[in-house]
Amino acid sequence: MSKIADTNEKIKDGVVDGYKKIEKGVTDGYKKIEESVVEGFGKVSDKAVEILFTKEGETVQEAKARMSGKSSKEKSEN
Repeated sequence: MSKIADTNEKIKDGVVDGYKKIEKGVTDGYKKIEESVVEGFGKVSDKAVEILFTKEGETVQEAKARMSGKSSKEKSEN
């Protein structure tokens, strides 16, 4: 190969590696954000069920099972 072809190949490899690093950073960042949003929604949902729908002495999971029409035993088996 000529020097120009070798140089072009090195440039190409460097650019591809750079894009791969950017891609990994973006996807890892998205996954972290997604997990945080889902976790936050779960906490808000559980608190809303606790405040609005639980009966005295009932857990959030029991209230969710009651509202979905399933017993808590059926819910834990799935």
